[in-house]
Amino acid sequence: MTSIILIIIGMIISILLSSFIIPRILVVAFRKRLFDVPDERKVHQGIVPRLGGLSFAPSILFTLSFTTGLRYLIGYEIPEEMLCFLIPEFYFLICGLTLLFLTGIKDDLVGLRYRSKFVVQIIAAIMIPLSGLWINNLYGILGIHELTPWLGIPLTILLIVFICNAVNLIDGIDGMASGLSCVSLVILGSLYIHNRLWMYAMLAFASFGVLIPFFYYNVFGKVDRCKKIFMGDTGSLTLGYILSFLIIRYSACAPEIIPYSDGAIIIAFSTLIIPMFDVIRVMFIRWRSHKGIFTADKNHIHHKLLNMGLTQRRAMLLILAMACLFSGMNICLISYIDNNILIGIDILAWFGLNLWFNRIQMRYLAKESA
Repeated sequence: MTSIILIIIGMIISILLSSFIIPRILVVAFRKRLFDVPDERKVHQGIVPRLGGLSFAPSILFTLSFTTGLRYLIGYEIPEEMLCFLIPEFYFLICGLTLLFLTGIKDDLVGLRYRSKFVVQIIAAIMIPLSGLWINNLYGILGIHELTPWLGIPLTILLIVFICNAVNLIDGIDGMASGLSCVSLVILGSLYIHNRLWMYAMLAFASFGVLIPFFYYNVFGKVDRCKKIFMGDTGSLTLGYILSFLIIRYSACAPEIIPYSDGAIIIAFSTLIIPMFDVIRVMFIRWRSHKGIFTADKNHIHHKLLNMGLTQRRAMLLILAMACLFSGMNICLISYIDNNILIGIDILAWFGLNLWFNRIQMRYLAKESA
């Protein structure tokens, strides 16, 4: 019970810190004219600051440090057998977060070449396996179970970079990246609470708390009142890195930390199934069209929903509902269906939804042009 109370306290602290920092970021952004200017690819109107992500990492790290110190003050110490995992994992997590935080700031302020950003993402991703945390089991996916470090570590680095970019690329309309991250963080945090892994749950809910004020300013803030803000690359890279860390920790086979479960990897990755599947789909379309796979376009799922006549808010709510349904379906079915079959169901469901959306989009555009 004490751990639950500390998690609630941590989430409240994150909410308060984010609520305090974001208005001050807005003041500085407007004074220094640090805006995200709309263009033909972007869907927002008016000039909007894109430095909201500056509030994420400091608030999360303050919350983790404060609540951990509070645990020891009240005599509720972390068990020694957990410290040998927690200390390296969280210290290297902070190293990676620092790299991505500084990279995101530079990109949001003056811009950064994609190759340079990609190199930093790889270096930050290496921090997680350095802590001893990497995907060491595929739980029978494609008939593969245990992985050697020579396969598991590169796969882990690849997935971290992929998730960071997936969260970054899905951030196309108000509330999209923050909303999908909230869904993932709440589910992952609840799973960690269920398994009594309190520090990981604290990280998840501290990150969730930071996003609540941001979501309000991002979705409900008015441009004409100078209350609207974007998270920028600073925010999306921070969220992607924290989410990848939580997903990989839950996916890794470590019976001494978390009870073995055949469906761990499916449940963990299904929390971000929308951004991951969407990025794969968009990159495949770009490759098939002989375009650069990193070339910006308007083929993401939110663009598709907007072309169907939905407003930004309705498109965002529909995508969040889809994310909840995918996660809920995987959690409910994982005990009854083989991992490979469940992945196939997820792919077929995603493919079917996109075909359905394509038909509606074509009808709407035909009606508009008539």
